[in-house]
Amino acid sequence: MATPILLHPNDWSGVTLRLSEALLIGGLIGWTRQVAGKAAGLRTHMLVTVTTALLVLIPVQLNVSQPEGSISYVIQGISTGVGFLGAGMILRQSDQEAQRSSVKGLTSASEIWVSAALGACAGCGLWILSLVGAVLVLMILTIIKHLERLIPVRLKEEI
Repeated sequence: MATPILLHPNDWSGVTLRLSEALLIGGLIGWTRQVAGKAAGLRTHMLVTVTTALLVLIPVQLNVSQPEGSISYVIQGISTGVGFLGAGMILRQSDQEAQRSSVKGLTSASEIWVSAALGACAGCGLWILSLVGAVLVLMILTIIKHLERLIPVRLKEEI
């Protein structure tokens, strides 16, 4: 019995479906960021999700004896690499007149990381997990963003 992860090496329709799902999820997340005028937008998120799905599909397509273990190592490497990519997006800005500093780019860095995770889910054929994850991310980026405006500024600075 086949698990969601396994594919026959010649199952190009399955591969195409997984990559298309990754592309769609990256596009949805990236679209919200593009509309908001953020640096990591549509193309960036689509590239992250599709690249992650591709990297996860490599051990599946090579038909190694235990692809689940190989996929685990690939996902660990992706998680680390994307963490470095996200770290490069975080900037510390200081306001000399107000004598305070602020950190910018945390949400963008987090989005890149979650986009990679969703791409890995799509690449593994975990459709429900990737779609539910994408819906939750979109809710955070849209609904929660508006709720954050209700938090007093002082409380935001303390957090």
